Amino acid sequence: MQSSEADPVLAEIANSVMTITLNRPDRGNGWTPMVADRYFELMELAARSPEVRVIVLTGSGSAFCVGGDSEKVQQNSAEATIQRTSKRNYWFPLRIGKPIIAAINGACFGIGLQQALCCDIRIASADAKFSTAYARRGLVAERGMSWLLPRLVGTGHAMDMLLSARLIRAEEAERIGLVNRVVPAENLLDESLSYARQLAERCSPRSMRAMKLQCYLDLMATLSESYERSEEMLDTAVKEGDFKEGIQSWQEKRPPMFPPLPAELALMDFSEKR
Repeated sequence: MQSSEADPVLAEIANSVMTITLNRPDRGNGWTPMVADRYFELMELAARSPEVRVIVLTGSGSAFCVGGDSEKVQQNSAEATIQRTSKRNYWFPLRIGKPIIAAINGACFGIGLQQALCCDIRIASADAKFSTAYARRGLVAERGMSWLLPRLVGTGHAMDMLLSARLIRAEEAERIGLVNRVVPAENLLDESLSYARQLAERCSPRSMRAMKLQCYLDLMATLSESYERSEEMLDTAVKEGDFKEGIQSWQEKRPPMFPPLPAELALMDFSEKR
């Protein structure tokens, strides 16, 4: 697969899963404004498409994303400059109302790591490696990294990764909770797609969206607020067709046939209460 500035991000749909591939392998899938805009466009397309129930993100070649493209950084004086040119906020993937699985196939640095953290599940190949990179470039924790990282790995591990910018190998990444699991490199995409298909085939799109919304809202809520919101959402869920289908399919010992997520629920608004 060869990279092209005209086609820096690829997408294909199969079995209700959209696979999005960062496609600049000769540059380690280095991030540019063109990559950002195309990537976010595809994310929104997946969110709104009735054909798509789950999204898998990966990189072409031997890297997931090495961070900001070094040539573009030099041209623009600082990595932060090129990243501010995107039309969308860099935590935009968190708003997608469908599960996003990062299949991390190699180097995952800087903005590449930030985007991996914006996915819901992270599956890494055994040769994946991670670094925040910022402290060794004279930068700061960018694009919400200082909010995302401590919530995944805890403050101690987050401070270690941010202050030292050291290399974290796949085994350590799994141990500290940075990734959900590690698989052999040759099995990465197959296992990621298999997991995605399980979600697409067995799980209610409405339920998955609702629980994504709950989890991200509850990161900023008290226990009582979380409890009250879950009660309100449960009252709604038991009246929906997905609940009836879930119970009926279980009783009839057959796969569920849940409808696609409605277009109006494609993107999540974190001011939502339901």
